[in-house]
Order: sequence, then structure tokens, then C-alpha cells
Amino acid sequence: MSIDASAPLNFPDEDASSGSGEDVNMLDGHNNNDKRPRTSMPLSSGRRKRSRKATGDAIVDAMLEIATASKMRASAIMKNEDRFSISKCIKVLDDMQGVDQRLYFFALDLFDNPNARETFVSLKNDKRLMWLQGKWSASSNSIIYGVKN
Repeated sequence: MSIDASAPLNFPDEDASSGSGEDVNMLDGHNNNDKRPRTSMPLSSGRRKRSRKATGDAIVDAMLEIATASKMRASAIMKNEDRFSISKCIKVLDDMQGVDQRLYFFALDLFDNPNARETFVSLKNDKRLMWLQGKWSASSNSIIYGVKN
């Protein structure tokens, strides 16, 4: 028995009773002139699934990177806050020479301001007392003369 390779193949899913069937098949995206075997999914669906999976994986990876960066930023902020904390400022103030009681308690009030804490801790040891005395003087002048800083 010989098979003619040029003869069209008949497949069981073709409906011979519906005429050409092109109108029905064209609506669902199939062309009857294409005689390849049909599967329940289009050929590109495998690529779409892989593409969707790759996109989903990329999104998950990006979200994990964002979470990691956020944790690192929060950690850096906490270290920065610890460096300029009120307790750190008090420790530095306690180690200073020449701070009388009024200036000491003025400094404690000044440490409520995060910018003042950062400035105080960042200054070199020999500049801190002068800076505190300047703040004290400016504060005293604003009380006496009603001038705002």
C-alpha cells in the first residue's frame, strides 16, 4: 500500500457537513486551509504562559529588591537616629568640662530639636561648649529683647 504525500489529509475534527466551514473557523481564528492537527490550545499559549511566568517572576524579584532596599534604608535611619539620640547627646554633654548647671539644663531642652542634636554631636569637642554658649546667649537675648531666632 502506498501513500500519496501530496494528497490532502482528513482529520476527525473537520465537519464535512457544514460546507466549507471557513466562516465558522475564521470566527474562532482557525483557517481550514491550514491542515495541521489542532490542539485545544493555540500554539502560542505556551509562550504566553512562559512569558506571563517570567513577568510574574520579574515583578516578584522587583518587589523583593524594593523590600530589601526599604529595610536597608530603615536600618540606616535607625543608626543615624541612634548616633544623634538624646541619650548620646547627654553622654557627650556629661563628658564636657566647663558646663555649669544652667547651661546643662538649657542643653537638655535644646536636645528636643533633632537638628540641634545632630549639630552638637557633629561638632569637634573644642567647639561644642562655644556653640552651646552661643545658643544660650541668643536664647537669653530673645527673652530680654523679645527677638526671635
